[in-house]
Amino acid sequence: MKTYDAKDIRNVLLVGHGGAGKTTLLEAMLFTSGAITRMGTVEDGNTVSDHDLDEQRKGISVSLSMSPVEWNGVKINVLDAPGYADFIGDLRSAVRAVDAVIVVVSAVDGVEVQTEVAWELAVEAGLPRAIFINKLDRERADFQRTLDQLVSAFGNQVAPFELPIGTEHEFNGVADLLHEKADLYPNGPKAVESDWPEDLHAMADPAREKLMEAVAESDDDLIEEYLEQGTLPEEHIVSGAKDGFARARLAPVIVGSAAKAIGIDRLLDFIVEEFPSPVDRGPIEVTAKDGSTTERTPDVSAPVSAFVFKTLSDPFVGHITMFRVFSGRVKPDATMWNATQATDERIGQLFTLRGKEHESVPEVAAGDIGAVAKLAHTHTGDSFSTKENPVQLDGIDLPEPLLAYAIEPKAKGDEDKLATGLTRMREEDPTLRVARTDETHETVMYGMGEAHLEVIIERLKRKYGVDVTHRPAKIAYRETIRTKAKGQGRHVKQTGGHGQYAVCNIEIEPQPRGDGFVYDNRIVGGAIPSQFIPSIEKGVVRTMTEGVISGNPMVDIKVTLLDGKFHPVDSSDMAFQIAGSMALKEAVEQAGVVLLEPVVDLEVIVPDAYTGDVMGDLNSKRGKIAGMEQAGGGKQVIKATVPQAEVARYVIDLRSMTGGRGAFSMAFSHYEELPQHLAQKVIDEAQRAREEKR
Repeated sequence: MKTYDAKDIRNVLLVGHGGAGKTTLLEAMLFTSGAITRMGTVEDGNTVSDHDLDEQRKGISVSLSMSPVEWNGVKINVLDAPGYADFIGDLRSAVRAVDAVIVVVSAVDGVEVQTEVAWELAVEAGLPRAIFINKLDRERADFQRTLDQLVSAFGNQVAPFELPIGTEHEFNGVADLLHEKADLYPNGPKAVESDWPEDLHAMADPAREKLMEAVAESDDDLIEEYLEQGTLPEEHIVSGAKDGFARARLAPVIVGSAAKAIGIDRLLDFIVEEFPSPVDRGPIEVTAKDGSTTERTPDVSAPVSAFVFKTLSDPFVGHITMFRVFSGRVKPDATMWNATQATDERIGQLFTLRGKEHESVPEVAAGDIGAVAKLAHTHTGDSFSTKENPVQLDGIDLPEPLLAYAIEPKAKGDEDKLATGLTRMREEDPTLRVARTDETHETVMYGMGEAHLEVIIERLKRKYGVDVTHRPAKIAYRETIRTKAKGQGRHVKQTGGHGQYAVCNIEIEPQPRGDGFVYDNRIVGGAIPSQFIPSIEKGVVRTMTEGVISGNPMVDIKVTLLDGKFHPVDSSDMAFQIAGSMALKEAVEQAGVVLLEPVVDLEVIVPDAYTGDVMGDLNSKRGKIAGMEQAGGGKQVIKATVPQAEVARYVIDLRSMTGGRGAFSMAFSHYEELPQHLAQKVIDEAQRAREEKR
């Protein structure tokens, strides 16, 4: 593939709800442009975009993919982002790499949850947004209903540039409102130009009037002209539409059927003619080594600045790094400076990706998107530049993964393979988090949802040969005591040689919540030699770490060493450690153990209509509502404190309650006493686990 100038490049992202037809649309674009000779289908698992085995098996996109489309002398880099909430990390990353977005909406299902999420992300990034109403050939497809939903959701900036000709199975063409002509598709993806059908005028004339109003409202000069003259000439409508779209003040609506390749050539024409090039988008802001900000223009003669928006991991090839060049040019065998990781990276062979296929390129110039293999230190969100002119772009703002699975290999000896696989998966997917929890002795994997974690588990087995079991992660409870109590630890054993002799008397009392452990030595008169005083503390601390009744650590206790006995020959460090442990257990039995559960501060963002349902649900989960405030856009922020055990799977509960329109974040707050009936369940489970282990 040849090198294109920045003015002849369009970087476009397909977004929308899962099932809207993004993958099929990319397939139709490749077919219409001649890049492929036959269209695959998602159902058959043979599309260019969904090439991963997980995608073919599930019938959904689970990873960001890319394919360039060449059309009328322009290179269109099309990114296809997953449409399901569990894989939103790829969507957030891809937004950073493009200059415009196409929101794909099904004419059957209309505006759905992820349609709104993707729209909001594009708005935050300041990206122009066009809308492609897809599946107009399907049964129950309704263009007007879908358009009304779009206007209701996104405002009057939504303006139809086209109307469908025919409905459902009779859909066979597109009416162009800008130029007042029609394109019919009697056979194949190539349009045949025609006049508007007579029966279309009743719908098309009012639609063109609304388009004219939307174009006028996007520009102050045009609105004055429209108010004075009551109309706009065609050339002003066309130029005003392009300008309004480029400034993200107008959202053109395009129509078609990806499955039948109807309207796809028109969409490609629209991208070439109306979508902004990297030159049109202008310079980007970067941060220099000294912390100052500067700008880089999409010019090949400028110093290099590039951004990594996706890292793929392969057990044989290694990393495949997808990156956007914002200035300068990247060439093979060059040494780039990874400003994020502060390390050099040797660039190998450069290529462009068409699904899983690699096509070598001589360079990746300003404004273009490319890929390179085997970069050892590069991750998603990293910035490339030269060591002489090091700059860094802002990182990617990714959501916090909150659904936790504890995992372990099924086969003994696979721990190293699991660790390697998880490291690679983490490098590929920054929304995956892995941690080792000392309290519960579990390896915990945090993801965006069940589908996300299931894909990770399947890839661990397929790519890295490690089969794992998983279960919900345990909650890290704590033990403490209710009242003061005393206990004696007596460890006396006589053997053939040196015996073991240690006696200690202690008193324990509860500390205020959060004050931790205090050890107070009250020994007088040398009842226990000074070298054995710390030994008793070691035994106490070890027992507190392991817990007494539930296997959870003990906290907020003061231990006072009152008295004891020793033997000049048989006493030892280990003997007094054992005595200290025994004394603590006896005292704890007298004082009574209390289980504490972690409580989190929860912030839930929901549309106004779901506020009452969510508050009621939080109350049923033993939550305490702390307050509410407006979040804008018809949404509320509910603040609450809730036991962590009750919200361990809240990512699933909230999605179910709000149809996917809710979001939340949480952070540890404090520990509170666990109700007795729930505490007993935890204790019983711990005892069963100990018996099974024995």
